[in-house]
Amino acid sequence: MEAIVYEEFGGPEVLRHTTGVAVPEPGPGEVRVRVAAVGVNPLDWKRRYGWVEEFYPTAFPAVPGLEFAGTVDAIGEEVEGVEGVEGSGEGFPGLAVGDEVLGWTKTGAYAEYAIAGIIAPKPAELSWEAAASLPVAGETAQRVLDLIGVRKGETLFLHGAAGVVGSVAVQLAVAAGITVVGSASESNHAYLRELGAIPVAYGDGLAERVRAAAPDGVHAVFDAAGHGVLPVAIELLGGEGTADKRRIATIAATDAAEHGIAFSGVVGDPDAVRAALTAQARQAVEGTLAVRIAGTLPLKEAARAQELSESGHVRGKLVLLP
Repeated sequence: MEAIVYEEFGGPEVLRHTTGVAVPEPGPGEVRVRVAAVGVNPLDWKRRYGWVEEFYPTAFPAVPGLEFAGTVDAIGEEVEGVEGVEGSGEGFPGLAVGDEVLGWTKTGAYAEYAIAGIIAPKPAELSWEAAASLPVAGETAQRVLDLIGVRKGETLFLHGAAGVVGSVAVQLAVAAGITVVGSASESNHAYLRELGAIPVAYGDGLAERVRAAAPDGVHAVFDAAGHGVLPVAIELLGGEGTADKRRIATIAATDAAEHGIAFSGVVGDPDAVRAALTAQARQAVEGTLAVRIAGTLPLKEAARAQELSESGHVRGKLVLLP
């Protein structure tokens, strides 16, 4: 089958396009999917560099990619005809060959076929590109919002609010009755206002701008961008020794532990994740939740897609099409 493979850590040049990878066979309790679209994430190139082995250990040769949208192609014998696979930790209720789904893969999404991880039904009205863009951003955004315990009536500072994860988190938070102050480049401020956030600019003086935007204070901080913002987050919540650091989380700052801040990088409980993804897919169809699509590329241009993602200048999600 067609796939992207890498056999060592390094830059985009280690990615190799091939048609010689064996089609994975679903074992007991597993489901194989034919991939229709793949979401490109910063985690893809961070794994390629070997930077996140603590959370995502790599076995070579490796196929990159976490999230996909596609069609169920084959079902392991313990899945077929049952309402769920007891003890499997996954469960595929009511699933049949030909069903359209979205979610995560176990074997890598940059391929024609993959063994599914956590999946949810794809609404027929949702495009392949939109469906493949939702799992990682939706799960990450909801996981961090839950982790920091931000609630209706509170104010959240979201650093990197115009990025893919950040923009989804803005939409989820605003829908929950949370006031969001979001940092972004000036060119993205209009976009954040459309999503319901109060935009502030990056750079020196960030804490003062956030305080001006939220004169009654900030209750929680979600760092989706990194770049040394954690001291600012602590300052906004009262300063070192006073701030409740349980209400700060990052998905981007590799020095989080040095500040006593939680780094959130692992997908949560499968049943809860599946339920949330199902609901978010329906919201996407209804137009109440959207991921901005930056563009699509053929699978063979995966190295180029990762280069673009790594540049930090892409507005929205890049999608690969096998």
